[in-house]
Amino acid sequence: MPVIDHRSLEHAALPGIDHVTLAGSSDGLNSLSVWKQSIAPGTATPPHRHDCEEVVICEAGRGAVHIDGRVHAFGPDMTVVIPRNAAHQIFNVGDDTMQVIAVLAASPVAVEFPDGTSLALPWRT
Repeated sequence: MPVIDHRSLEHAALPGIDHVTLAGSSDGLNSLSVWKQSIAPGTATPPHRHDCEEVVICEAGRGAVHIDGRVHAFGPDMTVVIPRNAAHQIFNVGDDTMQVIAVLAASPVAVEFPDGTSLALPWRT
């Protein structure tokens, strides 16, 4: 389908994270997934990794990504680049909900905890 109405997409959640897959394997994509997430203040993604590159675009709020033992702050109009297989975790460090769009170079996206254990996601990838 060439046009996807975001209003028709199902939302899923992890604690403090509202997620919607904007496009992915169920839309006919083989090597690209696009996710939109709202992350509540004080909340973080689980520490994880995936066998693909990821680009995270911050539209609102303030965050920090922990990757390779370092912490990098980011905010609106900033892009976070995450290399393939890099263990990382994204935190909302601000007082407002953080809005991000993530583009991942795989579809579907297999996600693992840093130790290699599979992380089952409650949404389509």
